[in-house]
Amino acid sequence: MEPQLGLIEHSFDLRYSGWVREALNELPDCFTITDPCIHGHPIVFASKGFLKMVGYSKDEVIGKNGRIFQGPHTDRRSVMEIREAVREERAIQIKLLNYRKDGTPFWMLFQMCPVFNKVDGRVINFVGVQVPVLRKQRWVSGVGVVRNGMNLSEDGAGIRASFFRCCRREVCSSSVLELGCASALESVLSDDDREVEINEPCGASEVEKTKASAAISKILSVLTHYSELTGRLVCGKRCCLTGNGQLGSSLNISLGRIKQSFVLTDALLADTPIVYASEAFLKLTGYGRHEVLGQNCRLLSGADTDAKTQFQIKESIQNQQACTVRILNYRKDGTSFWNFLHISPVRNASGKVAFFVGIQIEDSCKNQETCGLRPEMRQLSVVGAVKVAVRGSSMGSSSS
Repeated sequence: MEPQLGLIEHSFDLRYSGWVREALNELPDCFTITDPCIHGHPIVFASKGFLKMVGYSKDEVIGKNGRIFQGPHTDRRSVMEIREAVREERAIQIKLLNYRKDGTPFWMLFQMCPVFNKVDGRVINFVGVQVPVLRKQRWVSGVGVVRNGMNLSEDGAGIRASFFRCCRREVCSSSVLELGCASALESVLSDDDREVEINEPCGASEVEKTKASAAISKILSVLTHYSELTGRLVCGKRCCLTGNGQLGSSLNISLGRIKQSFVLTDALLADTPIVYASEAFLKLTGYGRHEVLGQNCRLLSGADTDAKTQFQIKESIQNQQACTVRILNYRKDGTSFWNFLHISPVRNASGKVAFFVGIQIEDSCKNQETCGLRPEMRQLSVVGAVKVAVRGSSMGSSSS
């Protein structure tokens, strides 16, 4: 788990300069940053405020999906709305019931927005801000508790009849008396009543909505500044592109489920640059994702790479045809390997060739039983999975 954790954090550090974590942790807000380009869309940064709010340690959160904070009473429709926003790469603000590590639920206002690569418009990260939604509770004279002007007598039936008819939401006050009222109310309500009260939907005030939006702006400002120091600029708005330079988050996530070594290149852009590289490809070649994206696959060529084979590949791409070759390639450290390479065109939902997929299998595995399926079958299975992902993504984009 530790190597994977380090890899996930490394992906964040490559984009921003080394001081970004300190700058983000100086912000008082509760927030997380996720990476949709990594399989599982994991959390790559969690603020100190967020960790304190949920009761988890940093190592328990980094590398995990936000689903770990959901529980039995988290509204599935709200979760689906968030997933849809990720798929469409847009911002969303929604109330949500989440759970702390100790199992206690809490309402929050969740605001999420994408962070774009300023050069090619791809989504690099998602920022998610969590603002706890609190309730106002106060004492009145006598034995009852008043909430929103309703008297809650000590009689349980009276509480259920009057209390649960009233609005569950007001702006929270820091009054000591109100905190005392919260304890008194909990002592009066039965466990069943308390569960209903906790899980009752509540709205967010304008103050809380403004706080969430202000936090997003501050976080984006920090990320923008520290990306400028590395030259890998990010921004809060997508730039205009041609071709497929901007892969949707849903397509990134679908491609991330394919465990073989492969790249996806853009057939609509000059020199067919790489727009997606699998984790297995990065492991095979030793390159980082930022070193591969936007480059042509020729970066794997070297002094002894056969020019005739390279021409065969180029001709197949020009004719939009599949081809399979055995070619000598080079890793980042300069070591060579024989690559059993298959290239195939990938069409979108309208039938137009939008990408080329290139599947790499190190030739030393070609005849080993330990490699499982024959290399040809493994390559065809990857081609099929990529085609399904691309067509599904393009159909979803056209319908939305």
